[in-house]
Amino acid sequence: MRNKVLEQLLNDDLAQERGITEKTMFGGQAWLLNGNLLCGARNDGMLVRLGKGSDAWALSTPGIDPMITRGRQMHGWVRAAPEVYEDDALRRKLLKAALDFTRSLPKK
Repeated sequence: MRNKVLEQLLNDDLAQERGITEKTMFGGQAWLLNGNLLCGARNDGMLVRLGKGSDAWALSTPGIDPMITRGRQMHGWVRAAPEVYEDDALRRKLLKAALDFTRSLPKK
């Protein structure tokens, strides 16, 4: 089930970024920067790629948990609950960190 509200928030936040593409995955929508996964929107929250070892600050924030896929933690990824992604400043802080990390990866 798609989260249209979150999808619109992310589309608005990422509208000015160059190299962004969108595709359906993770049971929702995902955004890629230069071919690398950046973030996603699902019915259970906002998925954000911060990079291995760069997610401790986010995980110390209430409403942000490790991303779990098929019972396994995806290190470097976090899942933000509605109370986090509905806070414009916090959502944008997460996106900035994700953009900074993803820009460091080779283009695909």
